[in-house]
Amino acid sequence: MKLARKIRSTITLAGFFMALPVLFSPVSAAEDLKSLRGKPFSDPSHVQKMPPEWGKKPVKYDPAIGDADLVISLNQQFSHFLEPLINKYARKNNLKIVVKQGTCGISAGMASGKKGDIVGFCCPPANTDRLPGLSFHTIGIHPVSILVHPDNPVDNLSLDQVRMIFKGDILNWSKVGGKDKSIYAVGRLHCKKRPADWRQILDNEDLFAPELRTVEAIEDMFSLVSSNPDSIGHEVMWMSSENRDKVKTLRINSIRPQQLDHVASGRYPFYRTLNLTTWEVKHMKKPQAGKLIDYLISEVEKISKDADIVPASRLRKAGWKFRDNELVGEPR
Repeated sequence: MKLARKIRSTITLAGFFMALPVLFSPVSAAEDLKSLRGKPFSDPSHVQKMPPEWGKKPVKYDPAIGDADLVISLNQQFSHFLEPLINKYARKNNLKIVVKQGTCGISAGMASGKKGDIVGFCCPPANTDRLPGLSFHTIGIHPVSILVHPDNPVDNLSLDQVRMIFKGDILNWSKVGGKDKSIYAVGRLHCKKRPADWRQILDNEDLFAPELRTVEAIEDMFSLVSSNPDSIGHEVMWMSSENRDKVKTLRINSIRPQQLDHVASGRYPFYRTLNLTTWEVKHMKKPQAGKLIDYLISEVEKISKDADIVPASRLRKAGWKFRDNELVGEPR
């Protein structure tokens, strides 16, 4: 009898200790994967400290530009649809507007160097981008596609599966309904100072699999994914559409990035934020810059569907958080 009680006691204790990880685990597996997502926006109340003499300097264009009414650094992610609108506005208002194309890094350099009136970012600003007197204006958001080779039989992945693939926890396509082939993951971890869209997959580059093939250029992303039947990558929807004969766009949680209603509601999880800036302090502020921003926001409303954009007004209606004109939070 004593021996039986001792055995039962031992079994009970063993079961208790085996259950401990379940009973006291702080998060489920799905919640744990969700926690690996980076913050989508920086603190909008932050103002980067700059030397006192910096604040006194005016905007001064590069000598090569010469005279101009406005100088703009336009991010390559939205120059294809914004530059024609800017040129139209310039003609209508008899203005000389110089547009320089570049990246978020180039735009940040133009802002901190006070070499332009408006600069464009394809990401929410980093804290270091939040310069004294600089305001951000969100044009809208672009859905970001998860891409595979056209011959890949996989058509849909869950959000958790996407994270596990890029994290290196899923290494073979057969684990997600594909062929028995090793997965070749390609990442473009751009704008590392900022809450860039790739952080919506995993917060930082250390969380990505060591085997991840990283590329700098958008063209290289499409080149690698289109040339390797076992590859997977990510890029903005409009560029994926332009390359639709070379790559295939996956559904995520059964939702396609083309379904802008679901992008607006937050059900589709990957997007890129398009921002423009203006100077608001008296010695740098140009009324025409603010008028141009208002014009662009209004015009983007009209072309949003063709440009695969969810415009700012639609985001507001869907419950996204704004501080003045800047998008600063997702819908709950």
